[in-house]
Amino acid sequence: MRRWLFVAFLVIGFALAALVLVAYYGATLGVVTSLLGVLLAAIPLGIVIPTFLWLDRFEAEPKRYLLVAFAWGALVAALVAGVFNTGANIAFQAATGGSQSAMLATAVFSAPLVEEACKGLLVLLIWWFRRREFDGIIDGMVYAGIVAAGFAFTENIQYLGMAYADGGDQALTGTFIARCIFTPFAHPMFTVCTGIGIGIAATTRSRALKVLAPVAGYLLAALLHAIWNLAAVTGGAGLVTVYLLVEVPIFLAFVALVVWARRREGRLIGRYLSVYADAGWLSPGEVQMLSTMRGRRAARMWARSAGRRSLAAMRGFQDTASELALLRARMHHSAADAQALESERDMLAALTARRREMLGAY
Repeated sequence: MRRWLFVAFLVIGFALAALVLVAYYGATLGVVTSLLGVLLAAIPLGIVIPTFLWLDRFEAEPKRYLLVAFAWGALVAALVAGVFNTGANIAFQAATGGSQSAMLATAVFSAPLVEEACKGLLVLLIWWFRRREFDGIIDGMVYAGIVAAGFAFTENIQYLGMAYADGGDQALTGTFIARCIFTPFAHPMFTVCTGIGIGIAATTRSRALKVLAPVAGYLLAALLHAIWNLAAVTGGAGLVTVYLLVEVPIFLAFVALVVWARRREGRLIGRYLSVYADAGWLSPGEVQMLSTMRGRRAARMWARSAGRRSLAAMRGFQDTASELALLRARMHHSAADAQALESERDMLAALTARRREMLGAY
């Protein structure tokens, strides 16, 4: 009953936020311009979302959680941040007496702190209330990236719509290239810093790190966001310089981090599943297969030859094994919850059942 109440509350909250945003964009941009913004803002999602799904392949997060993360970023975080930033802009304008200085202050001081807090809050809530679904750094990166993708989607609708309304096709093209082609990963790169901090907190036994890591990640996200906003507002040669000397290196570091994190998770899975191979729950060949994406793909192709039931069992076997390995990693670092041993027994039983289903199909 409590779960259904929570789901209902979530759906109603998302629906109300969506209605407010639709009404706002309809009133300020018009229906046609808003729809044009939606279509163009959706294009970079075709690059950003698959990137984080690729990162999440070893131990995929529940689809419903990823949908909630995207909706949170696109609806709740975007709306709340918009309200706070508007209020901050009014306050800065009253204090400084100038609209340009108020816009600069809002972009550099208010927007980074408020937006990164709104986006990172969902990642923090998932870790706090659904710790069994939060295994570490990669989960933090994935949830943070999906939330940020949703936020950027809604923000891009506004910027693209305003550009078209104010400057027509030429302004729209320039804004689309700048935001959707050159910097589609800007928001995800910032918020991933918060996700990494929360991921570290999820896997450490240190009480100090459980607090300091998320705070440090959030502050780094806000700092990078502020630097980028400062360059974007001032424009000119400064923007190009910051893009080449800051944004591009950060993006390259982000790509390297994504590749490293996925390879690291594969090594962790192999290392901690070896414990169960030694105990007879898994064979050495199964551990080797489970620790690489190439091995997993080959195993699924083998299972597919026996039909859908065997393929589903293989996928369940692989997903459960990944969860088991990451649970064992948290147990090793004394970062697992009180139900860890019970969860471990349930996963081992599920592995045995999935193996039986696979072999029974042949």
